Amino acid sequence: MGVEVSRLSNGLTVATETIPSIETVALGVWVKSGARNERDEEHGIAHLLEHMAFKGTGQRSAWDIASQIEDVGGEINAATSVETTAFFARVLADDIPLAVDILSDILTDSRFDPNELEREQHVILQEIGAAYDTPDDIVFDRFTETAFRHQTIGRSILGTPETVKSFTSAQLRSYMDRQYGADRMVVVATGAVRHDEFVRQVENRLGGFRSKAESVLPQYANYVGGDYREDRGLMDAQILLGFEGRAYHVRDFYASQLLSMVLGGGMSSRLFQEVREKRGLCYSVYAFHWGFSDTGVFGVHAATGKDDIARLVPVILDELQRAGENILPEELNRARAQYRAGLLMSQESAASRASQIARQLMLYGRPIPTQELVERLSAITTERLRDLAERLFATKPTVAAIGPVGALPAFETIREALSGPTPSVRRLAG
Repeated sequence: MGVEVSRLSNGLTVATETIPSIETVALGVWVKSGARNERDEEHGIAHLLEHMAFKGTGQRSAWDIASQIEDVGGEINAATSVETTAFFARVLADDIPLAVDILSDILTDSRFDPNELEREQHVILQEIGAAYDTPDDIVFDRFTETAFRHQTIGRSILGTPETVKSFTSAQLRSYMDRQYGADRMVVVATGAVRHDEFVRQVENRLGGFRSKAESVLPQYANYVGGDYREDRGLMDAQILLGFEGRAYHVRDFYASQLLSMVLGGGMSSRLFQEVREKRGLCYSVYAFHWGFSDTGVFGVHAATGKDDIARLVPVILDELQRAGENILPEELNRARAQYRAGLLMSQESAASRASQIARQLMLYGRPIPTQELVERLSAITTERLRDLAERLFATKPTVAAIGPVGALPAFETIREALSGPTPSVRRLAG
């Protein structure tokens, strides 16, 4: 049947996709506002707001929200990212009205009770502490902070202990009023759902929601790169090497996704084969590409013992350089197959499909048919990937490392190794 889209009179977008083979529904409200929309003094407030959404409304206590959805066997949750916040539920088809009512209640009538706020601030402080004590988590925060230094897009989503403790109920209300408007929201349901009926339910509860958000768009991101190292007495060193990636809308976005798969997207990838299988230098190594609305990050993550760092890094650098010299047709075809399979597999999950549709509507203003994505992938050639790799890996890198990092080559040494004509392995080894 495909995706059906309606827009309410206040500008709210409502989309559904019926999946005949299942009896459940995944539904949610996605808001085009995340951590990067915070003001300087609001670091962490988007995430705190997401936590507080389930702590009571004018009609329901925190217990009521949890018990009412679980009394029917449903689930409810929320998530904050750099550019979006989502509130979502999964229920049986007959319980869609309840889920819509609860989610709408959260968005229109949250109380932000001071006592609940104090308890949830304490919970988030524990979350921040746990992240700091988990090197393979915190290294990614330090990585983005370094790549986008002194910018909201580079800040951790959790905030800091100082900022989290400082927020009041009034600040939460002000932030929500400023950031949440129908023009920046989409409501999506997938699974055992009927479009017209769902639209009527949403119209009844959210048709009167304010049309426009008051806030201005966040500052344009500026990738700067740089170096962060934290020497800790750990068994493994967590190492991230990154470069400026590509935004969702630019030509090289999908090429960057495929390049990350060629280099480190699975057991057959170049980095896995060269670093782990042939040399045994680490247990985990992979590449990734994160796209945002106006920029992106391409990165390689590896975890290794202190005795192998000096050998590991030159091998990674060499593989990055080789990608600019030669990519085989069979590597590109394998990456395309992985990407296509990932798309199709995600569509077998109602929750994943709902999130995908919401993301496309917020980014592109329309759902993107799978066939269109497959055609975009088919148009990418090995020449384009080589050209992209050559340009990408010659720019200023970002290095973030936590653990026994004393043997990690100096930042300028890494930068020079990537920009020169001689293979990096030989230069660093010499």
